[in-house]
Amino acid sequence: MPHPPIVLFDFDGVVLTQKALEFTALIYSRKEVFVSSRTRHPMRIKMKSGIKKDGTITAIDYQVLMNTGALGSHALTVLSNAGSKVLPLFNKVQNIRFNADSVYTNLPVGGAYRGYGVTQSVFAYGQQIDMMARAIGMDVVDFYLKHHIQRGETSPIFQALGEGKAGVEMTITSCGLADCLKKGAAAIGWKQKRDKHIKNGSRVRGVGMVGLMQGSAIPEIDMGAASMKMNEDGSFNLLIGATDLGTGSDTILAQIAAEVLSIPIDNIIVLSSDTDVTPFDSGAYASSTTYLSGEAIRKCALKIRQQIYDVASEMSHVPAGQFNLAEEKVVADSIEISLADICNYAMYQKNQFQIQASASHITHQSPPPFSAHFTEVEVDTETGQVNVLNYVAAVDCGVAINPALAEGQVEGAVVNGLSYALTEEYYFNSKGAMTNPSFGRYKIYTAPDVPKIQIILIQTHEPTGPFGAKSIAEIGINGPLPAVANAIHDAVGVRLFKAPFTAERVYRAMNVKKPDLGG
Repeated sequence: MPHPPIVLFDFDGVVLTQKALEFTALIYSRKEVFVSSRTRHPMRIKMKSGIKKDGTITAIDYQVLMNTGALGSHALTVLSNAGSKVLPLFNKVQNIRFNADSVYTNLPVGGAYRGYGVTQSVFAYGQQIDMMARAIGMDVVDFYLKHHIQRGETSPIFQALGEGKAGVEMTITSCGLADCLKKGAAAIGWKQKRDKHIKNGSRVRGVGMVGLMQGSAIPEIDMGAASMKMNEDGSFNLLIGATDLGTGSDTILAQIAAEVLSIPIDNIIVLSSDTDVTPFDSGAYASSTTYLSGEAIRKCALKIRQQIYDVASEMSHVPAGQFNLAEEKVVADSIEISLADICNYAMYQKNQFQIQASASHITHQSPPPFSAHFTEVEVDTETGQVNVLNYVAAVDCGVAINPALAEGQVEGAVVNGLSYALTEEYYFNSKGAMTNPSFGRYKIYTAPDVPKIQIILIQTHEPTGPFGAKSIAEIGINGPLPAVANAIHDAVGVRLFKAPFTAERVYRAMNVKKPDLGG
């Protein structure tokens, strides 16, 4: 029977439409999007560290106060990530204390946002590392090289702190941070520009950097699944629960299946995210799709491959173990059988069955991608205006399944992070009402604002990921806040501890005498 009429109202009670529909729409005005949808959690961080003159870090005391807004959405897990994906980076520190609290307020509700707590946390951590290195007269790149976690090492924080509960014990099985640091520094001209205060009239240049780690999926929580079937023409239907949010995951996951089956990617027909027919997936979050869902697809494709070999063996009386796949054929010595012939034999000639399989995957580890971000900025001493001139992000994401898409992920994350560092801010009046709920007053980066960005992919091999891959989606957004803050200090000698770094804040910092904070 037909659906009854559905009346849509806006939030002021005005009728928008009245007709028979097969869905219900919730329509937000621009103001309501700003006030009523989720935002990144604001954090107030206090950090105190002890360091010896030889560069040994003796202690880190890390305190975080997070505003979760009117509801507790992600109030615990985001806060956990502020420690669990930041503090293990320097795993040789013997004394670490992490105290964190979420508080309710009458402000917009915090939710899941790219970086998921690490973005805010590493703003403080990345600046304190720069300050410690300067305090002992050590180049901060060398400081990272001395202290960072390396392949074969672990951190007690992995097991102590997960996402809202205890974590899992983990040993680092791939780490390219040293190469990220060295190649990123060379690309930005670090040695030639650090502490040089190059002037151009009222403008002064400086460089800053930060080292980063993140994670790949949530261990023993996230799950991905896939199913495949073979068609008479030798093509394959791939059904996946993972959702392509614009990241290109449909392409990447098809590549993984095609690689296992030694066929062109055009022979993989992808259907994703249709919950009526596709298998379950935890979701496109936590930097999990390539690493987690990709491994489910690899396992599924391996099952398909074995079935193909078994049918080829029945057709040719050659043991299945002697076959290989190449160029849409099964080959063994002088025998070649096309995939189309194998599928038709299986379905129409003998012992008929559909070549098909499904597989699921969870992970017991969350191997971190690593990254080093470097930036060069120019600060106008007369106005406080900060312009980013050059940005370099060197990233270890294991084996990049699709290098072009990997670079695009990082570049988009960097632009997002620069906008967060330099322009984006909510303003509230004394009653807690937001006063800039529009893009007229809430400023975001657009194409003309984007500086020169160079992405350097550092290849390692992560044994727990599909073909050596680990994540790349989130880590890129975490660099701009601390890297730009450190570059501003290198240029004009002031520390900015509140973002965004507007011209007004930078100008005030340059014109108000501040205590010596070790930098």
